[in-house]
Amino acid sequence: MKSTTHRLDRFISQNSGVKLSDVRLLLAQKRILVDGQIAQSIQQKITQFTQVMLDGQCLQNNQAAYVLLHKPQGVVSATQDSQHTTVLDLIEHPQKSELHIVGRLDLNTTGLVLLTNDGAWSRQVSLPQTRLVKTYDVQLAQPVGAQYAAVFAQGIYFAYENITTQPAQLEILSAHRVRLSLVEGKYHQVKRMFGYFQNQVLQLHRVSVGPLTLAGLAVGQSRALTAQELATMDRYLNS
Repeated sequence: MKSTTHRLDRFISQNSGVKLSDVRLLLAQKRILVDGQIAQSIQQKITQFTQVMLDGQCLQNNQAAYVLLHKPQGVVSATQDSQHTTVLDLIEHPQKSELHIVGRLDLNTTGLVLLTNDGAWSRQVSLPQTRLVKTYDVQLAQPVGAQYAAVFAQGIYFAYENITTQPAQLEILSAHRVRLSLVEGKYHQVKRMFGYFQNQVLQLHRVSVGPLTLAGLAVGQSRALTAQELATMDRYLNS
């Protein structure tokens, strides 16, 4: 979803039929409220989630929605699919039809998925420049050696894209199980990184995205992010 901003005067004119040249008078007469406050400037920026009132009539009152889902295996990261259950099918939310997915997981990959109707937020979460850490538990077919961590920390060259992955942190939990933390999300990146060692990924589970975790959330369940979680995410995204 694309997030756009408008000047207050243009927004009022486009959504009320008032001439653009007349909006300044409405402002002077204190007839416009923005997020419950008397508007101060015709150049004030209006986003898709700004509440705007004119003479007591609501011109816009969209609510931002941020949802965290514990995705099961066999569920597709899409808003609609003719063959598989989608992540949206699992969610009960009054703004469900407005939501889009922030960072998809493969059909058989499980774990944390974010959904929102805030396009600016989802782009910020997804941008490689943000360097938001995503952490995965990985179950592997072959034992993992100490050399894996050193190679992952250095980065692995992907010839198809002619790129080298950003440094990644690997924690060995057992002979066949590791925890991997990345700051990017290339196509099938985790499987391809272990493919460097010819070691097949048997199970892949996303544990966290930045400060957000699945704590207390059963498989298939979802919930809205709390105000505290959103504030913490904002600090991560803007640090």
